[in-house]
Amino acid sequence: MHKVTHMGGAPTVLNMIVNSPETEHKPLPHRVEIMTGGSPPLPQILAKMEELGFNVSHLYGLTETYGPGTHCVWKPEWDSLSLEERTKLKSRQGVQHLGLEGLDVKDPVTMETVPDNGVTMGEVMFRGNTVMSGYFKDLEATRKAFEGDWFHSGDLAVKHPDGYIEIKDRLKDVIISGGENISSVEVERVLCSHQAVLEAAVVARPDNHWGQTPCGFVKLKDGFDTIKPEEIIGFCRDHLPHYMAPKTIVFGDIPKTSTGKVQKYLLRKKADEMGSL
Repeated sequence: MHKVTHMGGAPTVLNMIVNSPETEHKPLPHRVEIMTGGSPPLPQILAKMEELGFNVSHLYGLTETYGPGTHCVWKPEWDSLSLEERTKLKSRQGVQHLGLEGLDVKDPVTMETVPDNGVTMGEVMFRGNTVMSGYFKDLEATRKAFEGDWFHSGDLAVKHPDGYIEIKDRLKDVIISGGENISSVEVERVLCSHQAVLEAAVVARPDNHWGQTPCGFVKLKDGFDTIKPEEIIGFCRDHLPHYMAPKTIVFGDIPKTSTGKVQKYLLRKKADEMGSL
């Protein structure tokens, strides 16, 4: 009706669109460009958006970098790939935009650039005129944020051979279980691939034996109220190494900010209040 050609929305908005009633899924009169960011979009959501007639562009950045610092720029040679392969590529954070002087994935201790093998993790770092000069009246926080003359994002990522970066988790969201680092993002992707799951968020729960174990907060789709936590846990164990599978599943709404970002600090508080396993 309004002939919208471009729009923006967090992955939560995309999730609402693809999970809206089938009666509302009407063919679009033209292709709509949509920009998303704020959290890593799920490949399966990107695939459904494409089927509905949207072309999603993935952007990544922080308030401290004046918004988007990267763009997952589409390459023509990807057009011939399968839908699954295309959406996996599109869910990456991409390469720096033209206005940014520098973007890198570095070891935060040595400040060395990590190998571009898509496996070795480091911290995403920025530099340039679009990066803030510091935190207002907080010299210590500013000093820590700019150690080594790069702005430290707090995001852990890998760099692929084509130069595109892919975020694996926030430093503070990594779960350490029995000495193994677990990416909450990877566990969330598996949870959201279950047919009954509408939304999911994963945080650490204290564990007397392992130190921490994944705790999944899950919002179910309508019509799946009889699903048991054990079924979700079993599904995760079938698709992940067992140490990465959640040992706790909590059903209910997931708290978010007004822009759709999950408030994980509230979920961490809930997990702590549950006590140790």
